[in-house]
Amino acid sequence: MDFQPHIEKFATRMGEVETELGDPKVFENNRRAQELGREYARLKNLVALGERLLKAKDELEENRALAAGDDAEMAEMAAEEIPPLEEEIPRLEKEVQFGLVPPDSTDSRNTIVEIRAGAGGDEAALFVGDLYRMYTHFATAQGWSHELMESNGAEMGGFREVIFALNGEEVYKLMKFESGVHRVQRVPATEASGRIHTSTVTVAVLPEAEEVDVEIDPNDLDVDVYRSSGPGGQSVNTTDSAVRLTHKPTGLVVTCQDEKSQHKNKAKAMKVLRSRLLDLRIAEEQAKYAAERKAQVGTGERNERIRTYNFPQNRVSDHRIELTLHSLPQFMEGEITEMSQSLWQHDLEEKLNALKL
Repeated sequence: MDFQPHIEKFATRMGEVETELGDPKVFENNRRAQELGREYARLKNLVALGERLLKAKDELEENRALAAGDDAEMAEMAAEEIPPLEEEIPRLEKEVQFGLVPPDSTDSRNTIVEIRAGAGGDEAALFVGDLYRMYTHFATAQGWSHELMESNGAEMGGFREVIFALNGEEVYKLMKFESGVHRVQRVPATEASGRIHTSTVTVAVLPEAEEVDVEIDPNDLDVDVYRSSGPGGQSVNTTDSAVRLTHKPTGLVVTCQDEKSQHKNKAKAMKVLRSRLLDLRIAEEQAKYAAERKAQVGTGERNERIRTYNFPQNRVSDHRIELTLHSLPQFMEGEITEMSQSLWQHDLEEKLNALKL
């Protein structure tokens, strides 16, 4: 593959972006300025990789010629330079190839994460709590902040449902592959006979939407307020602070009762609703170009899963990329970077293959 034209294209576009960033008017639109800044950083890295690739190829050719020459001392020195270059060049080629894949416009977004208990009753609810803890630990390690949006606790512990926001750098890029059914196999604390139970939890990761992304007509909303309640119907407070939003055109329903202020609960509910509507719109756009699109979380049945957490065997397996890690305790503490990076790279490779370069 001839990389020269692609590297030149990266450099040309980098110059255009640099010129645009030099215009003070760009910074009147903060979002546009941020997008250009991220694009410039990406292109600058690709140009540097490309230039190093071309230089490494020249060095390899020169060293091969010297290694075949009559000067024995020079040939020996050149021969020593060849293996590192032969190892470096394919890696650089792959990184430059990845740069040919257009970045997902939502990768830089913050996210709304929704975790819900599927099959398995109380054990599924407990695992919702475990995943919530895992993701918030991962977020902290990444330098992201997290904010609880809504939760529905279970009597035996954990949650029937928990919704939270993650804010930081490239959150959606690293979190989007967590969407799907997560299966857990372990002996519940309440199991006297030591029998292993299989339960499921569904995870949906939504790119956070802004008002400019999704415009919601107030006439399309039914807004209900009611008294907050905890697990089993226990009253949380004595005012009508909980909010339920129903988006009539789509039938989407969002509730929020974690705040004592009705105003704050409504603001949080609107944030979740916008993100769900944006996710619907993205799905509709993708469906135009895909013959078949898999649903994000399915029904939550045991046979629909993207990942299995097997506690007796100390392993976590992702079925999409057939990757198994034998470090489940550390994984549950939020050390999921290896899995996340592997999923991201697999997705890039599939997109690269689809480009048929």
